[in-house]
Amino acid sequence: MTLASLILVLLIEQWRPLADRRAVTGSLARYARFLQKHFNAGESQHGVIAWILGVVPALALAGLAFWLLAGIHPILGLAFNVAVLYATMGFRQASHYFTAIQTNIKEGELDRARDVLAQWRGRSSAALSRENVIRLTIEQALAGSHRYLFGVIFWYVVLPGPTGAILYRIAAFLHSRWGDVEEQEFGRFGWFAREAFYLIDWIPARMAAIAFAIVGNFEDAIYCWRAQAARWKDRLLGVVLASGAGAIGVRLGNPLPTEEGSIIDRPELGTGDDPDAPALDSTVGLLWRALMLWLAAILIVTIVRALS
Repeated sequence: MTLASLILVLLIEQWRPLADRRAVTGSLARYARFLQKHFNAGESQHGVIAWILGVVPALALAGLAFWLLAGIHPILGLAFNVAVLYATMGFRQASHYFTAIQTNIKEGELDRARDVLAQWRGRSSAALSRENVIRLTIEQALAGSHRYLFGVIFWYVVLPGPTGAILYRIAAFLHSRWGDVEEQEFGRFGWFAREAFYLIDWIPARMAAIAFAIVGNFEDAIYCWRAQAARWKDRLLGVVLASGAGAIGVRLGNPLPTEEGSIIDRPELGTGDDPDAPALDSTVGLLWRALMLWLAAILIVTIVRALS
């Protein structure tokens, strides 16, 4: 059922991607604001309680629903898994932005590429050069593939029913809302959301990085992971981005200009050439090969379990 659910949801996403993910994120945002309003007193223990209330009830309800539906008929359990994965994964949405930028770059429409990248990142890209647009597009694709594909798949496979996918999605969302903010705003309230997601994402990030290394340039991917990943602000995304950059053979990271004339300091990740249009093609190939590797590994595990 696990592999069948994944294949079905990937096919459905390619055929008809979720048009507006705000239906999913909006509900999470409202619940997060409710918990924040009633529990945020700036202390870490309040953040622990809020996180538990944000995650555990959803897992319990999803687990109960799956158990009841699968008990009626396995097809109903499969359908429920597919529905949850469809809501928690977002690989096609990320590839939509990526493809639009890739097309605009190849057609010489840099301003349009900047506009699409700005929509994707949620911040202005007007000051970015062509090289930096390509660089950030690759970074967004690598990070998005991990957060909206590989991380969800890992926990979906590990935990029963759809509970793993829900755990990863809610934990990632609460991390972005509470954990990835300055302490001046939330005090210690967001500490647990940040540390909990670090633990949840520790293995998936490394599994994604290993997959990039296997299907790409293995030596460069492992070297960049070991030598460069720790420099990135987000420690786990640093693992994914450094390995992906090394696997492709392109240099990511590096300082970025802003519209105000200042510079955002960022460490260099990867090795090889500065990014150009062919690097976008290489990124697409890397991600699809990594996905096929993951599905093949799940198939092997499924066969071994069936035989034993």
